[in-house]
Parts: sequence; C-alpha cells; structure tokens
Amino acid sequence: MSLVPWAYEVSRQNLASTLPRRWAHVQGVAQKAQTLAAAVGDDAALLEAAAILHDVGYAPHLAKTGFHPLDGAVYLKGIDAPGRLVHLVAHHSCAVREARLRGLEGQLADFRDEEGPVRDALWMCDLTTTPDGEPTDFVSRVTEIKERYGPGDLVTVFIDSAQRDLADAIARTTSRLREFAG
Repeated sequence: MSLVPWAYEVSRQNLASTLPRRWAHVQGVAQKAQTLAAAVGDDAALLEAAAILHDVGYAPHLAKTGFHPLDGAVYLKGIDAPGRLVHLVAHHSCAVREARLRGLEGQLADFRDEEGPVRDALWMCDLTTTPDGEPTDFVSRVTEIKERYGPGDLVTVFIDSAQRDLADAIARTTSRLREFAG
C-alpha cells in the first residue's frame, strides 16, 4: 500500500470512531493539502499523509504525554512510519512553542523540524481548516482556538506566541503557490 492510502487507514483506525470531530478535521486538512500540492512539488504525497495523520496523537489510547504532536510522532515512529512523516507530525503547527510551555521541549527535540515548504504547507492546512473540517481563514481559526480554550489557557498562550510564525508559514506557502501558478 502506498503512503497516502496507508496514512488514511491509520488515521481512520485511530480517530474515526473515538473522535469523529477530529476525524472530520484531519480529512479537511488533507483536502486542503491536495490543493497545495504545487507548493511542495514531489513531496505532495508526504504533505497529504502528514495532513491526515497530524492529529493522530489525540486518540485516547495513544495519549501518553497529553501533547498530541509528540504522542502522534512517538506512535508513528513505533509503527515504522517514514522518518520525515514522523518529524512533520511532531512539529506541526509550531508545536515547539507549546512543548516549551508544557515542559516537553526536550522530548520533542528527538524529532527534527525540517523548516521547509512541506512543513509550512502543513501548518497552513491545519490553520485554515475548522475543527469540523471546513475551510476557513487563519484569523478566524486563531479566534476560534482562543474562544474554545479561553483566556489564560495554555493553548491560548501558545497560539498567541506562535501566531507570527504560523502567519509567516502561510505567507511563504501562498508565495510558493503564486510562483507555480505564474
């Protein structure tokens, strides 16, 4: 089985029945990834696989630390997922900032942030998709996250601190898309 169908099956098995809203979200993120394929060239399949798997660490039976990027990456590494895929899941959506707040930066450091076009596009996919899997814009998504968690919550503090990095990744991806369309 090739990477993308395998990733969908792993995600479905871990999220569809236990976390149906999260399953809807990752499917929407994966659909967005398909639209951004030109921005990542030959890595389009990797982007889509990372998109469908980025939140697998939310699955209750996989949650070891309670920090889903790390829990997902550890799980995927344990089932011999490709290294880049594991690292992209670990570092999706500026996870290092939240890891610092949670005291998990050392554990996240076991995974490399590739800081390139695929990473940027994955961040864009996640931060322009609602929890229900519908397209949205970045500002609306950040507002939704802050309202869902409330003032002072660690996730709200994280999203405030990461907002510039996330916006920059989205801008870089948008620029790459324009280059390929032009």
